[in-house]
Amino acid sequence: MEIVLVAPEIPHNTGCAARLSAATGVRLNLVEPLGFSLEDRYLKRAGLDYWPNVELVLHPSWEALEHALAAQSATPFADRLRLFTARGGTSLFATPFGADDVLVFGGESRGLAPELLGLHPDRRVYVPIRPCVRSLNLANVVCLSVYTAMVRAGLTLPDNDGAYDPHPRAKEDVRPASRVLRAARARAPSSEQMRTPSPRA
Repeated sequence: MEIVLVAPEIPHNTGCAARLSAATGVRLNLVEPLGFSLEDRYLKRAGLDYWPNVELVLHPSWEALEHALAAQSATPFADRLRLFTARGGTSLFATPFGADDVLVFGGESRGLAPELLGLHPDRRVYVPIRPCVRSLNLANVVCLSVYTAMVRAGLTLPDNDGAYDPHPRAKEDVRPASRVLRAARARAPSSEQMRTPSPRA
């Protein structure tokens, strides 16, 4: 399972998502452009001293994310998507989830691009709220959705007996920027690849 934040704008929310990533072991993917620096003090503060536990990947574009994640599962990338939006779809609590699903959340002020939602209308997921509220806080939605998805997918939750076993580097000044793995840009197919038909099973 993957957490994906597309063009997040508020460092505190991304820091909270990083803390969730550390707590669950689910990788956190960020898709540029970001509305803040990875050196932002509020980003680091929200993730506390858990940054050594975070698997953090930065993708330069949606295409680069798709290229990177599509190779990691036999399930087609489009069938793994769960696009979270306040604009309709299937309730989070009525949505089936798979172990290799990609949970995608948009930026705080804009959400996910209408073009992306339009390409995958059956992959939209919403959290039920009253009509008097436009949307929930991004960090809250990510947390609720990740735990719900893990349970519904049958993934094993962390066994928490109340003990705290810090990472060996927890007392170091580990910054988010030092934890990030920068994914390569997706390369367009060559003219030769475009002329060569795909093999059929």
